[in-house]
Amino acid sequence: MNFLKKDIFGNILIIKKLLIIILGSLSYRRFNGINKLTIIGGERIKKLPNKNVLFVSNHQTYFADATAMIHVFNASLNGRTNTIKNLTYLFKPKLNIYFIAAKETMKSGWLPKILAYTGAVSIGRTWRENGKEIKREIDNKDVENVNLALKSGWVITFPQGTTKPWSPVRKGTAFIIKKNKPIVIPITIDGFRRSFDKTGLFIKKKGVQQTMTIKKPLVIDYSKESIENITQKITKAIEQESQHIKSP
Repeated sequence: MNFLKKDIFGNILIIKKLLIIILGSLSYRRFNGINKLTIIGGERIKKLPNKNVLFVSNHQTYFADATAMIHVFNASLNGRTNTIKNLTYLFKPKLNIYFIAAKETMKSGWLPKILAYTGAVSIGRTWRENGKEIKREIDNKDVENVNLALKSGWVITFPQGTTKPWSPVRKGTAFIIKKNKPIVIPITIDGFRRSFDKTGLFIKKKGVQQTMTIKKPLVIDYSKESIENITQKITKAIEQESQHIKSP
């Protein structure tokens, strides 16, 4: 590997790889030890193309959700099926996995800033900032960064934009789908809110059964389907319709 080689956002790949190994090793027992992560549908990961894949998921903590997904994706790509046992998969990580996160969250301390280096696509919220309701225009640069990440690799997004359950899916995700025409993989998670505090950095309870279900790609007619229809499909796929009842 060229030691000066960088990803599309200018992050040096060898540093990125080392951080994934270190942070992955530190977080490993949170999903396979202190608590237990059950994976369903992990065999679908290895069948995906190298880029233009968008993962959409419900959201329970700021950081643990994406961290668990990065564990599962890399384990699957390295021959594990629905398990993250034997963390040697961390030594051969996929370096073009990105996750969308709020700028204010990723700038909230030294640890989030380190986490951001591993693959964050930081965007400014248009509806909330520092705990207050706001209303502002979408930053076109943020949108272009998401588009760039999809052209380069896989992107994880939490389209509700909040860890509060049953919140509406933001239409921005549907606009991204219409423009980039990615393979859209829905994921549902549970147990993370019981396992961790809101940030996902601190363990709240031990012995919790966590689950992650990786579903079939959404069937989308990119040219004909409306933004509203795509948004509804995402809402249903990540089980955030009001008729779904999940544990708190």
